[in-house]
Amino acid sequence: MIQLSPTAIGEVKRLQKKHSSAGGFLRIGIDTSGCKGFAYQMEFSPSQQPGDQMFDCGEFQVLVHSNSLQYISGLTLDYTEDMMGGGFRFYNPNASETCSCGHSFAMVQ
Repeated sequence: MIQLSPTAIGEVKRLQKKHSSAGGFLRIGIDTSGCKGFAYQMEFSPSQQPGDQMFDCGEFQVLVHSNSLQYISGLTLDYTEDMMGGGFRFYNPNASETCSCGHSFAMVQ
């Protein structure tokens, strides 16, 4: 299960409108990089690919490939703004440790 807060949904919709060539799906995944070992990835995708799991998040669907799902199942994506700017925040119940930027995490194997 992947969830998006109302503010994250609003920001994704804003970005999708701003980039008219953006695909119809939001894809969330991980990469084996970052200072803690895993880094979050987000992009717009025009279509579902083999191995993708689709999650209905209100006004659009989120795709997660099965290779990433074990690392981010239960993830909640939020968007916040403060005096330093705005950004997406990842709340991952599977992460044992996160870096200060919030875009990299570690897991107990």
